Amino acid sequence: MNTRRFKERRPGGIEVIAGGMFSGKSEELVRRLRRALIAQQKIQVFKPMSDSRHPPERLITRDNRELAAQTVQGTSALSAALDDDTEVVGIDEAQFFDDALAELAGRLADRGVRVIVAGLDQDYLRRPFGPMPAIMALAEFVDKMHAVCVRCGAAAHYSQRISGGDRQVEVGDVEAYEARCRACYEPYESV
Repeated sequence: MNTRRFKERRPGGIEVIAGGMFSGKSEELVRRLRRALIAQQKIQVFKPMSDSRHPPERLITRDNRELAAQTVQGTSALSAALDDDTEVVGIDEAQFFDDALAELAGRLADRGVRVIVAGLDQDYLRRPFGPMPAIMALAEFVDKMHAVCVRCGAAAHYSQRISGGDRQVEVGDVEAYEARCRACYEPYESV
């Protein structure tokens, strides 16, 4: 009789919340993290230094829900800030991190940590954005969120740039971006 011994371990995994701007990615991230807190799990929440729209010690959603968070410079700083007993790691605005984030998420999941990543999967030109495609490929669960197209009301999954320059990373909000569907999206040309 073949008997195998399995070591006991926590179920780790990667969950991705992706989509365009204004689609509720951060709201969904906060919802999942609050449920982990209710389950009395130790969480840590991270966001990139390049997203300076809110106080550095808070993750704040459009509907004003918030959690304590740590702002970090990049993946190595995030890794250094992790506590050994953390069970759930939340990462917001993941598209602004470096490509090493995918490898770190995989290592954490292999170690039994639940990793929840939220971010834009495409930039304003509809190109894959930052480490998001690699993280999505590694994830057990991927949820694609949709906003409402400001032009026609259809499901919107593109971040239409309406002002600013032509750099890939230009942090902004309603003054610089709109949610658009495929039919209403227009290639952006900076002036």
